[in-house]
Amino acid sequence: MYLPPHFIEARADELRRLIVEHPLGALVTNGPNGLDANHVPFEFDAGTGPHGILRAHVARANPVWNEAADGDEVLVIFRGAEAYVSPNWYPSKHEAHKQVPTWNYQVVHVHGRIRIRDDERFVRGLVARLTRAHEAGTGQTPWKMGDAPPDFIDTMLAAIVGIEVEIDRIVGKSKLSQNKEARDRVNAAGELGKRGKAEISGAMLDAAAQAPGGAPPKSR
Repeated sequence: MYLPPHFIEARADELRRLIVEHPLGALVTNGPNGLDANHVPFEFDAGTGPHGILRAHVARANPVWNEAADGDEVLVIFRGAEAYVSPNWYPSKHEAHKQVPTWNYQVVHVHGRIRIRDDERFVRGLVARLTRAHEAGTGQTPWKMGDAPPDFIDTMLAAIVGIEVEIDRIVGKSKLSQNKEARDRVNAAGELGKRGKAEISGAMLDAAAQAPGGAPPKSR
């Protein structure tokens, strides 16, 4: 990933937030048929190992768990908020007319080594935790595995295989107009906020606040 110094995202809390709030990762493997990408919701356990561990499951019918061997290097990409930025939103554009369109975004690349977990106990626990985590945001009585007949759940669990990614390093990029004047950054963030892009707008304001002379960060 091309990573200019001013776009490096090194804040551990922000990297964790991006993974947790955008858990659908693109698992990139390099198997016997070349590069492959599978889109999988992950659980992030930051407290296991020196850099944390990712856990997920895939369909047993998915060849990825047979084509990837334990210890193979893999990449998991998590994409956060993103938005088009118009040069018309920069006050400086209306003075010097020296601005062009761009796209702001946040992404996290997790590099690690995969381990296949074809283990009913592992996948049962993982599915239960993922369900609790994501049902909590539905705004209604959470669904739980016990709501379905046990034999049905057993059949569903038999149809999936667990995977783990032991993390070697995490690389983050927050492209949030850090290469622009403070007034341009703040005004562009405001325009995005008006258009319903609250997350990327808040991230831009937080980044602007951390610059020398910046205002207090905005809550998101």
